[in-house]
Amino acid sequence: MPRDRRRLHNPPQGPRPRELPRPVDVTVVGGGLAGIAAATVLAERGAQVTVIEREAFLGGRAGAWTETLADGARVEMERGFHAFFRHYYNVRALLRRIDPELQRLRPLGDYPLYGPEGLRESFAGLPRTPILNLLALIRRSPNLRLRDALKVDDTLGQAMMAHDPEGTLRRYDHMSAGAYLDRLGFPPRARQMLFDVFAHSFFNPEEDFSAAELIAMMHFYFLGNPEGIVFDVIDGPFSTRVWEPLRRHLEGLGVRFRLGEAVRSIAREGGRWRIEHGGGESASDAVVVGVTVPALQAIVRASPSLGDPTWRAAVAGLGVTLPFAVWRLWLDRPVDPGRPPFVGTTGLGLLDNISLYHLFEDESRAWAARSGGAVVELHAYAVPEGLEEAAIRDDLLGQLHALYPETRGATIVDERFLLRRDCPAFRPGEGRARPTVTTPEPGLYLAGDFVQTPFPSALMERAVASGFLAANQILAEKGAAEEPIWTIRPRGLLARWIYGATSATRSEPAPAPSPG
Repeated sequence: MPRDRRRLHNPPQGPRPRELPRPVDVTVVGGGLAGIAAATVLAERGAQVTVIEREAFLGGRAGAWTETLADGARVEMERGFHAFFRHYYNVRALLRRIDPELQRLRPLGDYPLYGPEGLRESFAGLPRTPILNLLALIRRSPNLRLRDALKVDDTLGQAMMAHDPEGTLRRYDHMSAGAYLDRLGFPPRARQMLFDVFAHSFFNPEEDFSAAELIAMMHFYFLGNPEGIVFDVIDGPFSTRVWEPLRRHLEGLGVRFRLGEAVRSIAREGGRWRIEHGGGESASDAVVVGVTVPALQAIVRASPSLGDPTWRAAVAGLGVTLPFAVWRLWLDRPVDPGRPPFVGTTGLGLLDNISLYHLFEDESRAWAARSGGAVVELHAYAVPEGLEEAAIRDDLLGQLHALYPETRGATIVDERFLLRRDCPAFRPGEGRARPTVTTPEPGLYLAGDFVQTPFPSALMERAVASGFLAANQILAEKGAAEEPIWTIRPRGLLARWIYGATSATRSEPAPAPSPG
């Protein structure tokens, strides 16, 4: 049996029953990835679970809802393209509940990057072995020569290959990602194509993004990722492919859903939790809160007895980063053959990526086949404050026309434009105060992509992993075996040399075949 490339974060801690040995009822606040991950594990182990979600649909920032286009077609609209990287082990474990063979995921062969003046990068065909992937990228990159790479700041270059969950945070959280990259000393073009685009992918501007978080993300997605940087996509709308099947699965386990009801406050009363929400009040033995940063802060402000002053200050100190824009266009003519389904961009105005939905999503493919057109989505991350919607649209459309000239004469049959601001900020100096899954209150847990996890994670994977962590806290407290949580190697190749032999994680090698 081949040795697994993953690591098991939580090796079994002695014999415990899989099922909860006594009845437990849990309220999950938030029906996004974090909340549904927690609800899934708990319900499978016998807990009575209620999910309270303020929207009328599940999914949170990965949710989808029905819209009607001008031509009468009903479509599922989402908050933007999502990439399912192959080291998203916990996201994939959640999806396997409804799709055991992951047949709804379709591989994209490349993740090309486009820059100004015709600059291009590609991640196709790179070795999956960490460090070898970096050497292969340097060798073939038109924007980075080996002698340029050898001129980078030794200390900072080594830090990128020496990620350690505690050591990196301690040494580099005070510094901004922009300052770190300035001092790293990569040639401007290489920096723009390989690092600027990467930092922007987390919705945070470089000058307000922690260098420790950037190093952790470089490790998570590239230098410590044994599955390769290319990714898969869902072959249809999230609503039909993910959320409706997951809801049926959970309802079959007895989970109750209260949609369209915002939670207002949470309080501990007589050994139980009282939750006040749009439909009244309910009580439970434990609560998992998996909502956005603004929603969490509103709940905590309205719950004066919750937590201690240090924890409340940490929650209040969380921030959201700059807005992001999603613009989906239904065009009356196709794009040129051979266009990739997805490209990342950098240095091209506000544009951060282009997705051609009709090339990978069944609903968009059917619309394009009927109309002879195309379904194109444009993203802008970390949009500067104060920009009017018209200016954002003009910028994005101009960049699309420049990159894909065949779209200049296209008529926009319909469109949906979203401008949102609820993604977490990861500002310099805040890492050590960032809340974790556990809270000062027994039986109250947090989950979400803003939560600090004890192993590298980000975005959808951090949301699901934190939901599993929250569920495991309840399982362990009640005497049941924990759900396995898989991660990449938490430390970089040079971490032992720079930070010593020990690691602050419990991760251990595991001899199981690698998933998907």
